[in-house]
Amino acid sequence: MFVDNKVQDFILRCYNELGKSREETEYRLNEIKKSLQSFGTFEFTYEELEHGARMAWRNSNRCIGRLFWKSLKVFDERNLHSVDQIAFALFRHIQYASNEGKIRPTITIFHQDIRIWNHQLIRYAGYETEHGIIGDSHSVKFTRICQQLGWVGKGTAYDVLPIVIQVQNEAPVWFSIPEDIILEIPIRHPEFPLFDELHLQWYAVPILSDMALEIGGIRFPAAPFNGWYMETEIGARNLADTKRYNILPKVASIMGLDTKNDASLWKDKALIELNIAVLHSYKNHGVTIIDHHTAAKQFERFEQIEADAGRKVTGDWTWLIPPVSPATTHIFHSQYDNTLLSPNYFHQTSPYSSWSNTNMCLS
Repeated sequence: MFVDNKVQDFILRCYNELGKSREETEYRLNEIKKSLQSFGTFEFTYEELEHGARMAWRNSNRCIGRLFWKSLKVFDERNLHSVDQIAFALFRHIQYASNEGKIRPTITIFHQDIRIWNHQLIRYAGYETEHGIIGDSHSVKFTRICQQLGWVGKGTAYDVLPIVIQVQNEAPVWFSIPEDIILEIPIRHPEFPLFDELHLQWYAVPILSDMALEIGGIRFPAAPFNGWYMETEIGARNLADTKRYNILPKVASIMGLDTKNDASLWKDKALIELNIAVLHSYKNHGVTIIDHHTAAKQFERFEQIEADAGRKVTGDWTWLIPPVSPATTHIFHSQYDNTLLSPNYFHQTSPYSSWSNTNMCLS
């Protein structure tokens, strides 16, 4: 039995980047071959898993924050099969990554039989009412699923959804996240006191949990990971998008802007001030965040480092440009090859897209 080309290619690149000798590399490939012959499978070592997860971040075409790929903390939880143990590991991830506001890039990798149903570990619910949607419109479908499983929210605009875990084909199980490990930031503006009346807030850490980590052709469907927020993700998307919290009209109102005429650029003015409020609030509470201009400069540094290492930077231009003032960054004036490299993080079909709640399991 031969070692799969994808596995072999990864091992060769991984060991080369780690400074391993030719003898060490050949020995490892032979180990994998013997394991495949004897058991039909093999496992990555922690060192391989760690570097593979970091390479996946380095190869993430849509991420502007790749300069820090080597700093990713990797928790290896491939041995866990109990939903209680998995939930505990996820809570630890939240605590470790939050770090009292000094956000740490983190990934927790689980066994291939595990799925996490959430888009992000921390996410606000969305409720459909006769008066419109309360909360996050993006979460409406998943909120309904959680309710079918037995979860009951308070019905506010900022209810944190439970974590839903599934092992193999067993019924999904939900766990409420302990409130004391969720770091949330009230959004206030340094110059517009009326911002307080909007009662805006957001959580500190964006922990993506519905993407698959792929290393050497092997997929890990449950591998939640995080960096830290760029302010536009919150101020120009989560809170501002018309299909999310759609807060710009209210921001414009407290600023006294003329919203009857688009030519007044009221949306632009409100958007800038909302982003200023996000940056001010996170920094005021000691929570790591970055503005889009600094992020673009860091990405330019990443491009130079990769060029020096003889690696070509791939990227999705439509995602790399910030949603606020993109033309002020070098990224807007650059071109990128959007080829997907491996290792990487990939979108996957939602586990609840065709789910039936015949067997509901509560926690």
